[in-house]
Amino acid sequence: MTKAFNSQRRQFVTGALALGTAATLPAHGWGRARRDTHAHTQPLSELRGDHFNLSIGEIPVNLTGRPARAKVVNGTLPAPTLYWREGDTVELRVSNALHEDTSIHWHGIILPANMDGVPGFSFHGIAPGESYLYRFKLNQSGTYWYHAHSSMQEAVGVYGAIVIEPRNGERHHADRDHVILLSDWSDDDPHAIQRKLKIMGHYYNRNMRTVGDFLRDARRDGTQAALKDRGEWGRMRMSPTDLADVTALTYTYLANGSTPAGNWTALFKRGEKVRLRFINGSAMTFFDVRIPGLKMTVVAADGQDVEPVSVDEFRIGVAETYDIIVEPSEQPYTIFAQSMDRGGYARATLSPAPGLEAAIPAMDPRALLTMADMGHDHGAMSSGEMSCGASMKPTNKADAEMKCGAGMCGASMQAPKQDTHANHAGMADNMTMISHPASETDNPDVDMQTMMPSRSISDPGIGLRNNGRRVLTYGDLTSVFAQPDPRTPTRDIELHLTGNMERYTWGFDGVPFSKAKPIRLNYGERVRIVLVNDTMMEHPIHLHGMWSDLENAEGEFQVRKHTVSVPPGHIRSYRVTADALGRWAFHCHMLMHMEMGMFREVRVEP
Repeated sequence: MTKAFNSQRRQFVTGALALGTAATLPAHGWGRARRDTHAHTQPLSELRGDHFNLSIGEIPVNLTGRPARAKVVNGTLPAPTLYWREGDTVELRVSNALHEDTSIHWHGIILPANMDGVPGFSFHGIAPGESYLYRFKLNQSGTYWYHAHSSMQEAVGVYGAIVIEPRNGERHHADRDHVILLSDWSDDDPHAIQRKLKIMGHYYNRNMRTVGDFLRDARRDGTQAALKDRGEWGRMRMSPTDLADVTALTYTYLANGSTPAGNWTALFKRGEKVRLRFINGSAMTFFDVRIPGLKMTVVAADGQDVEPVSVDEFRIGVAETYDIIVEPSEQPYTIFAQSMDRGGYARATLSPAPGLEAAIPAMDPRALLTMADMGHDHGAMSSGEMSCGASMKPTNKADAEMKCGAGMCGASMQAPKQDTHANHAGMADNMTMISHPASETDNPDVDMQTMMPSRSISDPGIGLRNNGRRVLTYGDLTSVFAQPDPRTPTRDIELHLTGNMERYTWGFDGVPFSKAKPIRLNYGERVRIVLVNDTMMEHPIHLHGMWSDLENAEGEFQVRKHTVSVPPGHIRSYRVTADALGRWAFHCHMLMHMEMGMFREVRVEP
């Protein structure tokens, strides 16, 4: 990294549409269709320095065997990786060559509100044929990314990596450094995908349970247990197989813009330590990542250094980043990133030479959601009774008379036994009965409520528990610094993540963005944000402009992040210092959840 920055410090890079630049374009530049047919060992397109010209346009691509169109930056998919240095002031002129407005948001970068790139807040967006000059000082280092914040353009190619070199050098030495940018691609327009979900929320779930599944469960668990299970899911109008809204039925999963067949390859030499900077730049996909045959040492999360932790696997939510260091021997390794619903995978290769491949592991079995995953049954009671932690929204008189549906259970339950397995700690611990905002009552956009969510941050999550591998959890992440602002928060702001899968509506507290008032913070105050997941989906929540200091179940500082993922049936709490004046976005980073209402404005005022 340091050697790279010893090159010319000020580099002006002209956008791909400008005159005289055609020779600088990669083979899949403007106007030339790209098709993944062979392994890619070349590095990602890179730009270095402190002055940049970026142009957002459209190109033809062919990633699946049929032609499609992508919106891209400087003619490349993904966009060029931007290399910056902590302490510098960077200038980026972004030009719009599309026929619609566009924008760029610098995800995780702490900057003035008018540089954040969210149209409608402190910025109008970039109209066709116009440009916007972003200028801000870099007061941080690490791995981040950038993407459009307009009309779901990030789903069709407007995304790229950012690497900021620390002023005093990396805390952990590596001889080689590679970005691994994961994403999902569909030939279908994201707006068309969204329309299908509005018509049928499980449109892309082709794993619905059948009569054969019922008969199998009845033989295994007994007929009454199988009927009870079907009844609970039916009353919630949900499916335990619904792990992803959008699946491999339409998505192809990419690593650095290459399909699994394309096999993007990261090279290393014998004896080298290699840093891999993982970024989840997808629209709607959680990935579970491992490199069979290699231990991974996690050294940074969301751009911030953490105490090193050795793992075999990690789950990376949409918009999160993790830096890992590996020490490969002289052989190829598969970088394997399977989607949470096990419908498909992204794949790259870590290799000592071009053209080599390693075996691709079989995908793990597809998991089923349980009542425990929904915050509805956090463990068997010693009496043999089930604890009901979630209320299923009553839709008729019979449903309303249900004990759990009325939210009456749990008052007399005994303490559940805690699973002390390293990969499943605390699923049942730190539970308390909670109340819900009045806006959720009799609200057709709220199809469930969790009553006794877990505060644990040490649960690997659905599909990863007890799989024989050491799986990273938030409980394993510890920032290398003490809590940056030790003040006790002056107030708590509790927000419930809500939705209705059948109607495909999303919001906070049952209220979509179009009907929500801004969250107002006083400049300089320290607040605690408490997120309660009242849905069956996991949500990566991103607050623009300010850091999120995640707390553990005891309310102690754990790790600093810019995106906090909240599993179903869980609470996440984090402290925020309102040290950035202006209007800021606060939203789920599942793109279609954000588009359908899980979005708020945060105003930091004098």
